[in-house]
Amino acid sequence: MSVFANESSGDGAGSPGFRISGRLVIALIIAAISIIGYLSSTEYNPITNQKQHVDISPKQEIALGMQAAPEMTNEYGGASHNQAMISEVNDIGNSIVAKTEVSSTPYKFDFHVLADPKTINAFALPGGQVFITEGLLNLLTTKGEIACTLAHEIGHVAARHSAQQIAKQKLSQGLTGAAVLATYDPNDPSTQNNAAVAALIAQVVSLKFGRQDELEADKLGVRFAGKAGYDPRSMIKVMEKLEKASQSRTPEFFSTHPNPEHRITRIEQAIKEEYPNGVPDGLTQ
Repeated sequence: MSVFANESSGDGAGSPGFRISGRLVIALIIAAISIIGYLSSTEYNPITNQKQHVDISPKQEIALGMQAAPEMTNEYGGASHNQAMISEVNDIGNSIVAKTEVSSTPYKFDFHVLADPKTINAFALPGGQVFITEGLLNLLTTKGEIACTLAHEIGHVAARHSAQQIAKQKLSQGLTGAAVLATYDPNDPSTQNNAAVAALIAQVVSLKFGRQDELEADKLGVRFAGKAGYDPRSMIKVMEKLEKASQSRTPEFFSTHPNPEHRITRIEQAIKEEYPNGVPDGLTQ
């Protein structure tokens, strides 16, 4: 006798044995397709020296970033008109790209200064669009601090974190849909809680990966900044300033960034690994 059967009436009637409802069968198929699709989309990244689960090409990443750039610019008050800031960010950012292995990637980096003087933020879109607000630049006082901040964001792009997140979101959506289908019964209001739990689990998974990405970008930022001639220890100063600034922020700050104090410890470890004999003299702070 097959274990697969039509959906039971719920009264326990029918032939004895384990029965799987039609809804659960479909849910299992959806989950299997999602998992197989995720696991089969694998590429090697020479920057991180890791195999990654991605299902879009670098050209698609570049296109996505360029399409989203105007919207992100408008969200932060438009492009800055501070020519001194714009020039400094472009000079430092382009120097990091040119002097590191990032130059061998297919990504085309563009650096944008955003006019928002209050928001302290920097971020990168897939494909090489890197943004930093006037608010954060006003907080940073040295070229080394700006360089480490930009190197961190360049690290996100080179590590293809956005492409990984897209693949993970597709996986999470597929598994969430399967879980909802398997557990939700429109005739039983109590099963609505099951769907809510499944959605929450998907959010927690995405949050975990986001924090790991931030730590990896810190490590890459240490490498890139040092190779470009900037003192990677300046990243510690950036974290100290962000930690101080976070005291007046809402808790959402920590939803996508690990605690700055924790990141400082990891950055110190990355610097020791990159420079086992100590950071050389002459780097720009």
